[in-house]
Order: sequence, then C-alpha cells, then structure tokens
Amino acid sequence: MTTLTGKSALVTGAASGIGKAAAIALAAEGAKVAAADIEALDDTLAAIKAIRSATPQGEAIAIRGDVADEGDAIRMAKETAAEFGSLDILVNNAGIIIESPLLETTVEDFDRLMAVNLRGAFLVGREAIRVMSGQGSGGRVINTASELAYLGRAEFSVYCASKGGILSLTRSWAREFAPDILVNAVAPGPVDTPMLDFENMSPEWREKESDIPLQRVGKPEEIASVIVFLAGPGATFVTGQTFGPNGGAVMP
Repeated sequence: MTTLTGKSALVTGAASGIGKAAAIALAAEGAKVAAADIEALDDTLAAIKAIRSATPQGEAIAIRGDVADEGDAIRMAKETAAEFGSLDILVNNAGIIIESPLLETTVEDFDRLMAVNLRGAFLVGREAIRVMSGQGSGGRVINTASELAYLGRAEFSVYCASKGGILSLTRSWAREFAPDILVNAVAPGPVDTPMLDFENMSPEWREKESDIPLQRVGKPEEIASVIVFLAGPGATFVTGQTFGPNGGAVMP
C-alpha cells in the first residue's frame, strides 16, 4: 500500500521536465495518472510502465491536447474521471518561457505565453475543480509557479507576470473551495529541464543559474517530491500555500 493508492491524477505538461517527473512520482506512489501534453507522451508512459511491476495498482493514460484550448481542457478533466472513476489530484504544470527585452516583446509574444501559462492553468484548473466538486470527495490542486514570480528578471517580464498570476489563482481558489479542495503551488528555482536547457547554456549563464545557496540547479525529481507531498496524506492542513524548492534562491 502506497500513499496515493486509489487516487487518480491529471498532470499537464507531462511530456518532459517537472511534469514528467511528477507523473512518474505520483504513479510510484500508487496513483492512476492521466499524462497530458501537446507533445508526445510515449516516454512518460514507458517510464510509468517500467515501475508498474513494483506498483501494480498504478495505471496511466495519455491525453494529447492544448491547455490553452477550452475544449481540450474540458476533455482532459472529463477523460481522466471517465477512465479512472474520479479525478482527485491536478498537477497544473504546463508552461512555456519567452526571453525577450520588453521593448522587443510583441503582443503576439505576450498573448502566446499568457495563453499557455495563465489561461491554460485557469482552464484546466476550472474544469478539474468542477469535476472534483461534483464528486463530493474533495481533491488537491497543485499549480506550478516559479521563483521568478517573486524575484522578477530582466527580459523575462511576461513570464514572471504569468507566474505571479498563478500565485494569485492559487490563493483565491484555496479560499473559494476550502475546506473540500486544497489548492497549493510550487515555485521552483532553476531546474534542469528542456525549458531551462542548462547543458546548452553559456558558461556565464550556467554560473548565474547556479549562483544560489545550494550552488546548483535542481532536478525535476526534487520538485516532484514536493508535489507528491502536497497530493498526499501529510498535507491535509495545507492550503493556499506556495512551496519553494529553489535551492535557497528565494527565502520569503
């Protein structure tokens, strides 16, 4: 018996990075996982299948779709509940990043990033909470923000703004749906994912990203462990909070 046996989870942005690690970690704890992404999910499902012999109760499905599309967001929530009989956990993780000086940032850049990072989180969160509310058995929502929601960063202003919006959604939903649905966020620091592309950075940028108290970038699995905690039985008195697995980059 593992900590999430009998629970079902929807994880967006699950094809790579933090989303993939979260989907695998939730499955390892016994959850049935719907892995959702606009990209192919073969690697994520294969990794979950590889651990299923140790956790035979874990099941997984792939849902291809765009979180910024309302129809796809509705389908993600409904397909998860239909396949597994419930939707108990949402990891609202899909996101993109754009590096651009403000004076060179176009309206199209702004709209594209906000569509995925903030509109997508809103849409999938709304539909998952709709399903959870209808079940009458509560639920957990874990939103992915960023350390940059607190710090800001030159030439990343739109990304930072989108993650600040995630923090506000988290607090507002936590108040609106308590005590039945617990809503929290993780705000990772620099993490070795395809989005960060740490290996291909210049030495100067690698040094900058690692210039934090723990002197290294994080691993996706280190963020996933916090997500598993927030989804599990140890977090029953936690809502409206943002956890910062960031190597000490931010100390609120």
